[in-house]
Amino acid sequence: MEGNGARGLSTSRLIFKATLVIALFNLLSRVLGFVREMVIARQFGATAVTDAYLVAYTIPYVLFAILSQALAAVVVPVFTEYAARGERREAWHLSANVINLLFVVLAVLAAVGILAAPLVVKVVAPGLPPETSALAADLSRIMFPTLVFAGVATLFSGFLNANNIFGIPAFSGAVNNIVIIVAALTAGSLFGIRGLAWGTVAGMVLSALVQVPTLRRAGFRFSLGLDWRHPGVQKILVLVMPVTLGISISQAYVIVDRILASLLPEGSIAALNYATKLVQLPVSLFVLAVSTAVFPSLTQWVAEGRLDEVSSAMRRAMRIIILVTIPAGVGLMVLRTPIIRLLFERGAFDARATEMTAVAVFFYASGLVALAANILLTRGFYAFQDTKTPVRMLGINIAANIILSLILIRPMGLGGLALAAVLSALLNTFLLVRHLDRRLPGLWHASWLGFTARVVLAAGALAWAAQAADAALAGAAASLGTAGLALRVAAGITAGLAAYAAACVALRFEEVGLARRELENLTRRLRRAAFSRAR
Repeated sequence: MEGNGARGLSTSRLIFKATLVIALFNLLSRVLGFVREMVIARQFGATAVTDAYLVAYTIPYVLFAILSQALAAVVVPVFTEYAARGERREAWHLSANVINLLFVVLAVLAAVGILAAPLVVKVVAPGLPPETSALAADLSRIMFPTLVFAGVATLFSGFLNANNIFGIPAFSGAVNNIVIIVAALTAGSLFGIRGLAWGTVAGMVLSALVQVPTLRRAGFRFSLGLDWRHPGVQKILVLVMPVTLGISISQAYVIVDRILASLLPEGSIAALNYATKLVQLPVSLFVLAVSTAVFPSLTQWVAEGRLDEVSSAMRRAMRIIILVTIPAGVGLMVLRTPIIRLLFERGAFDARATEMTAVAVFFYASGLVALAANILLTRGFYAFQDTKTPVRMLGINIAANIILSLILIRPMGLGGLALAAVLSALLNTFLLVRHLDRRLPGLWHASWLGFTARVVLAAGALAWAAQAADAALAGAAASLGTAGLALRVAAGITAGLAAYAAACVALRFEEVGLARRELENLTRRLRRAAFSRAR
């Protein structure tokens, strides 16, 4: 038992450290990502050329998401299975085969996309004016090669994560954003939106290359050829089919969303994009870090039959997600307009663009908890090498999403598309929890309703305090320009967080006690270190 306890403690520390590393690099990447969006907004605004850029990037992104993310979801469990048997050399041989396979498939798809660019644009955004559609086709020809490098970069990250290496994969996103920012300011100024497109390609190339040295140090060696008969390759192909289908269904909605948004007023596609980036910030900073860090351990625990540890980890992670994302969503709903103005409203991004983006943010933020929970729940199924159940649930989700979008777009326009996404995400959460509970009995319990209700109550205190602080400073801050907006946003966030923390203490969440004890332990360690230096 002592050995198991020590092993559990060691694994917990590894997950904690990995989560911290990923969160820090994700923070860097997301901050740079927001700088990227701010620069693009300043240079091009929510205009026809921005719509063309986003439409041009849609198909490469969708294909990359379908193939590379599907492979990344299954290679970690298969690689871990080989490594657990002591067959690390075979695991790396398998890795080379999979990378070669992905490279060939993506290169062929990129070539076809370049040749068929005008047709692709017509399918993705049939409502674009002719000039915008022609520009989108030109940009598609430039950006289709990103498909190859984005896919390979994602697979590199998957193999590094399978070896408990998280820093460099997370850092690669920051490299990508830095290159795009520089390109927007330089090539974008010189060559317009085409310069930004070339910068997007360069960013993806470097995000793949930056991981190669670490991958080689971990044991990977490049080799030519495709060993189709390798049992690991065969297993991955079997597992990847349902995931590919599921992600294809998911990404089909992205295309439908672009089609419907292209029928709305100019700038609607760009406004939805900016809103999505803003709302996904809490998810990217925290939830992706937790799910990425815990995934290799979940797969190991499942392989070893330690289902109690899997269930316990999932429950605690779900509680933390609810505690973090519900207040984050409420805060975004309350402070959406000043935040959007602070981040984006300058240059070509005008008050109209702010208003459009704020509508989408309001509805997206209302379902932030569901968007976040679905990431973790899906990883739970993948840990069992069950790639079929999430696909079935996702098919229902996407069908509901499309139907709701068609119903809501007429009366609500842009907001209808965002609300449809939220309602379908909530449905998906319900379905995933229900089916995962069958594998992990006890994952769902009626007490979740009471816990969530208390979180909503605490988030209500956050909303009241943030709104009061924002209203109090709105008039005075107006004359101070950007500095005034920053002060207004900072005051709203600070007041909201203080009210939420006080409410959590009053409602006696156990996580508050855990955080307090960790803070006390950290304080004692710092004091001991300071005392030792003084001596």
